[in-house]
Amino acid sequence: MFNDLLFIRAAFILIVIGAACFLQPFGLSQPWAAGLGLVTGLAIVLFEARLKQVSLKRLIGAAIGSVLGILGAFLMTQVIERAVPAGSSNIPFLQVLVLLVMTYVGLVVGASKGEMLNLAALGGLFGGEKSAKHSFKILDTSVIIDGRIADVAETGFLDGILVIPQFVLRELQLVADSADSMKRNRGRRGLDILQRLQKMPQLSVQILEEDFPNIRDVDMKLIELGKLYDCKIVTNDFNLNKVANLHGVEVLNINELANSLKPVVLPGEMMKVFILKEGKEYNQGVAYLDDGTMVVVDNARRMISKTIEITVTSVLQTTAGKMIFGRFDEKVHQVLDKPQSGRERHDRQHRERAAQ
Repeated sequence: MFNDLLFIRAAFILIVIGAACFLQPFGLSQPWAAGLGLVTGLAIVLFEARLKQVSLKRLIGAAIGSVLGILGAFLMTQVIERAVPAGSSNIPFLQVLVLLVMTYVGLVVGASKGEMLNLAALGGLFGGEKSAKHSFKILDTSVIIDGRIADVAETGFLDGILVIPQFVLRELQLVADSADSMKRNRGRRGLDILQRLQKMPQLSVQILEEDFPNIRDVDMKLIELGKLYDCKIVTNDFNLNKVANLHGVEVLNINELANSLKPVVLPGEMMKVFILKEGKEYNQGVAYLDDGTMVVVDNARRMISKTIEITVTSVLQTTAGKMIFGRFDEKVHQVLDKPQSGRERHDRQHRERAAQ
């Protein structure tokens, strides 16, 4: 199929070159006419290759925008004919300029807004596009500031169109301009994450101007936007997740994704952990895995600041994440008394704070 397409394209370019040589447009000699035909053929083939990657929604949006632009240009040329003195040499130039500008603006704006079209409302005429109705996802402020969305996107597990509502961008800008240095850094981090997402070739990041002036709460605006365009919201906000589900809006929760990717351990398995502090119950020690999962170990209070082997006794899944319970027995398990560097100790304390 690929070789056939190359053959068709090559034949088309040769036909254009032959037609240019035969017709000799603009009074050009045959060599110059052949060069013009070659450039024209290549430009058309490149345009066709680019057009194949455009979705049907964008094509329809671009077509509608172009038609509206041409109609607007026609009305404006009528005004120009009556406003400019008759016989002026500027009239043809102004008419052509207005036509080009209006057509170009209509084409670009129509294509950029085409993804927001709801083709399902046309009664199944474009049924092939139904599977793409969830192809774009709305990002909320918290998931942008969190930053893990960019890491997920870089792995290729997230593609399609990411929509940033204008009211989310405003909220992010307010955080970035905050007098509080911590909030200011979080806001600037969010803006950096957006720039990082925009540079990813597999993603299309669009700013949506749609707003709901009668709704003050940003979370409710996101939910109304999700219902309006029948798309998903990407967040790590627990409350937004619950409220959106009550309204029937699908949610992609980054925290749920992170919890599902934590290592699977079964009762009876052996694992090595570093006991960081004592637990709440008698003779317990607490450790943390690299992903922040808390491990509560019985009989490990005396092993604080040591790496030991334990036996997993149970695993508990909570709304905050996963907890692992284990038991240490000196007669059975090894004590790997490995001193930790300051950097390792700092990383473990950081994971402990993040888990809490």
